Amino acid sequence: MPRITVALIFGGRSSEHEISIISAKSIAANINRERYKVLPFYITHEGHWLCDGIAQDILNLDLSALLRNSSLEATASTLREMVKEAAQKPFDFDFKSALIDVAFLTLHGTYGEDGRIQGFLDTCAVPYTGCGVLASALTMDKALTKLCVADAGLAVAPSMTLFSADYHTDPEGVRSLIEQQFDYPFFVKPANLGSSIGISKVHHGSELPSALESACSLDAKVLVEKAIQGREIEVAVLGNETPEVSLCGEIEPGSDFYDYQDKYIHNTAKLFIPARIPGEIQEEVRSAALKAYKALGCRGMSRIDFFVDENTGRIVLNEVNTIPGFTDISMYPQLMAASGIPFQELAERLLQLALETIRP
Repeated sequence: MPRITVALIFGGRSSEHEISIISAKSIAANINRERYKVLPFYITHEGHWLCDGIAQDILNLDLSALLRNSSLEATASTLREMVKEAAQKPFDFDFKSALIDVAFLTLHGTYGEDGRIQGFLDTCAVPYTGCGVLASALTMDKALTKLCVADAGLAVAPSMTLFSADYHTDPEGVRSLIEQQFDYPFFVKPANLGSSIGISKVHHGSELPSALESACSLDAKVLVEKAIQGREIEVAVLGNETPEVSLCGEIEPGSDFYDYQDKYIHNTAKLFIPARIPGEIQEEVRSAALKAYKALGCRGMSRIDFFVDENTGRIVLNEVNTIPGFTDISMYPQLMAASGIPFQELAERLLQLALETIRP
């Protein structure tokens, strides 16, 4: 039987570019090469598609070590220099001539997780892993996610949505409005980014201007959200019409909250699988994850994050990630492995779920 050709698409124009490369490297190492031929596609910071050659060279990098021993800016510069030296002709988007059967998406953040690449691949008749256009777009926008899951009966943290243009027009007025509605501490976050990029926990008024400047510089829409005291619980969901829900996992941040530095640079957070919460609460969280997955129209996979109040047991949905990380510290593959689906089987299942979406 001929091997199925998989376009492994990574990199991209988002601020999560480097994490995408690390995820793709893990995926490439766990795809069954007897059944699948992997063709790497690297999208540069500027949006150019490069196939094979330089794409494979970048996939082979130990980017985790590079990030930990260098700055994000220096890492990005290294990648740009590699592309410049390779001087490779960009891919011409002729997926048919490239004999692509299915795409494995490891594009985190904007232009990869927000429905844009999904719509493009739908137009090109190329099936892909993960959620479709609508679910991807909805879950990428944290404000819209909260509206949808609240309508499905799930608890969310009190919040307000701001627009960066309004803040730049009247920063004092916006800060005053926030302080009228929220007690400290609270979070300020871009509505459409992942990996905790641009998120600030604001403890007092002197921290608010820089938090707003940071979030507004990254996104046109910003979410201000009440800080929920409780354990950070994550659940992995896998499937199309009949999704499976993993065990619950727990993250104990190494700093004030689980931010980008904690995740990918310092690696000081502690992960617990199963989560350190009572069994009945775990089942409630898993049920809530399944309800959110279905309400948002997800397919393929998602990681769904919650807060659980230790005193009351109240479960509050935090966010939904439709292309979760696949790095060596990422919770999604660890949760699936702990639930009886090891990494190689997980990659196989995701590709088969993608191929199920082909319509005659």
